[in-house]
Amino acid sequence: MNSKKILVIDDDSAILDSLELMLDFEGYEVCVHECGADGLKTAEMDKPDLILLDMWLSGEDGRDICRTFKLQEHTRNTPVIMMSASRGLENTAIEAGADAFVAKPFEMDMIVQKVREYVS
Repeated sequence: MNSKKILVIDDDSAILDSLELMLDFEGYEVCVHECGADGLKTAEMDKPDLILLDMWLSGEDGRDICRTFKLQEHTRNTPVIMMSASRGLENTAIEAGADAFVAKPFEMDMIVQKVREYVS
């Protein structure tokens, strides 16, 4: 099966576990990282079809990571969905290059629907 690759970057292991299980169940190939630098390396090697990125990582600003994804040749056109518990940050996420924003806590069905919008 030629499944779409989803890269998830979040410093909350419970969220990583939940998203990995749920997206895997939906048939996606999922790679998870707690660190933005590791996610950037993986994206360069694996070329994901979609990136789910937390806005606030331990010691890292997800918006900077998103900007990096959008500047690099191999991820420039990869959709990035940013996630944050800070609901008022959708505009700054979009300004950083995110294709979409999801506020935490989120319903898993809503995340699946959002992922499907960007990878078919």
